[in-house]
Parts: sequence; C-alpha cells; structure tokens
Amino acid sequence: MHLALWIAAGFLATVALVGGLSKSFIPRQKLAAAHGGGWTGDVGDGFVKSLGALELLAAAGLILPAALDIAPVMVPVTAVCWVLLMIGAMITHGRRREFPFVGLNLVYLSVAVFLAVGRFGPESFS
Repeated sequence: MHLALWIAAGFLATVALVGGLSKSFIPRQKLAAAHGGGWTGDVGDGFVKSLGALELLAAAGLILPAALDIAPVMVPVTAVCWVLLMIGAMITHGRRREFPFVGLNLVYLSVAVFLAVGRFGPESFS
C-alpha cells in the first residue's frame, strides 16, 4: 500500500508539474488553441497563471514534505486540495461539453482521493 501511495503521489505530481509549467509559461492564446485548452480563451491571463502556480505548488506538496520529512501531513492536505481543483476542472469542461476531459479529471480526482485517504488513514507518515 505504501508503494502504491508513492506511485499515486508521483503520478499526480507529474500531472501537476506539466500542467503548472504549461499554464505558467505558454501564452494563453496558444493554450486556447490547444485541444482541451479552449477554456483559457474565456478567462484572463492572471487566472491562468494563478492556476499554473497552484499546480506547481501542488507538485511540490505531493512529494517534498514526505521526501524531506518536513510536515509530511501536507501530502494528504495537498491531495485534498487537488480534489477541489479537479472538481473545478470537471465543472469547467462539463460546461464546455468536453466530456473526455471530464473523465480524465475524474481519474485524477480518484487518484487524489486514494492518496488522501491512504495518507490520512492506514498509511499515514506519523
């Protein structure tokens, strides 16, 4: 179980890192032209950059606290925050009728729930 939770954290951290880097450094107009990125055309640059920063923080929060043994409780807290972010993403893609992305976000949400429950519960770092 411990290994599965580390794999889940690594997977989500990778997803968050890629998403955060793209939202932080790729121009919003280019993101809006990409498949699944049309929603960025409906919001401002600041919002997209803020989401990018949050995703970069999530990538760090899913791995570093446990790896460095500094406040490892932040791993499941970050996973819960990722759940909330994915709910927002699912609502956004659902409103745009981008249902494959709703499904993808549901997968990410499920992995985050698994991580949060596992790290708050039977496989906590304490």
